[in-house]
Amino acid sequence: MAAVEEAVAKTENAGDGHGFDRRNTDWFIDKAVQWIVFVGGISAILFIIGIFIFISKEGLTFVFETLDLGEFFTSPYWEPSDEDAPEYGILALIAGTASVTGLAMIVAIPFSLGAAIYIGEFATGKTREALKVLVELLAAIPSVVWGFIGLTIMNPLIIEIFDVPVGLTVLNAGIILGLMAAPIMTSIAEDALKAVPDRYREAAEAMGATRWQVIVKVVLPAAKNGLLGAVLLGVGRGFGETMAVLMATGHAVNIPTSVFDSVRALTATIAAELGETAVGSDHYGALFTIGIFLFIITFIINLLADLVVRGVRKG
Repeated sequence: MAAVEEAVAKTENAGDGHGFDRRNTDWFIDKAVQWIVFVGGISAILFIIGIFIFISKEGLTFVFETLDLGEFFTSPYWEPSDEDAPEYGILALIAGTASVTGLAMIVAIPFSLGAAIYIGEFATGKTREALKVLVELLAAIPSVVWGFIGLTIMNPLIIEIFDVPVGLTVLNAGIILGLMAAPIMTSIAEDALKAVPDRYREAAEAMGATRWQVIVKVVLPAAKNGLLGAVLLGVGRGFGETMAVLMATGHAVNIPTSVFDSVRALTATIAAELGETAVGSDHYGALFTIGIFLFIITFIINLLADLVVRGVRKG
């Protein structure tokens, strides 16, 4: 027995005859992989901090030295290029962004939850895999392509159907943005439904519940945190979208009173005006202030989504 243990020890400690120790190499590879994973994981946090520092550096000077925050958030007049009396009010921009995002969620939530329920609870085999691939392909369509759809297809369609002079409206952007947000919401919602233990379904079926009763009474309540998280992430996607909203809203500074009004979004304002603004000017600082506001709002939305998905309860 002692001879066997000695042979095993020699085998474990043996190199390749040229000073090569496999255990040291494995340890080095393990440490290298750990560092690569650590750097990859921490890089997202560092990038976010860097972005926040950059936009804060450009915008906070204007906020503290020039900007009237009361006017900034309550005035509907955005006229930064007026040489005599420039005005920096984003109330109309906030209203435009909120109206488009709200309509987009009205469009996206039924589509995304319905698709998630069908994929997760009804579809099987190749049908399920094909549908999941199609959903992922929809999520990969560039936003500028969706913008072209809104500009060239939805615009004349809305004019013809509703007999309005312009089709670049809240309705146009809301439909396009809802279709854009639906795929990612579907994927997250389907994952939330999949996370519900099968024993919940089996117990409900054993008590005589039908398929729909199992879904409505058992599966959806059990997955409500994940589903709400999917909706919040969809809201964040809609709030931060730029190109499609720029192309489909009509880009008019206006507080909407109906879905047929043209509006302008916060993100679209930055995209349209930043390239033509003098660096260091008040207009430049105002655009970066909008960027700070957007960053804070989207951060809060995504944080709430993460907390909801984790099942955190307050109060």
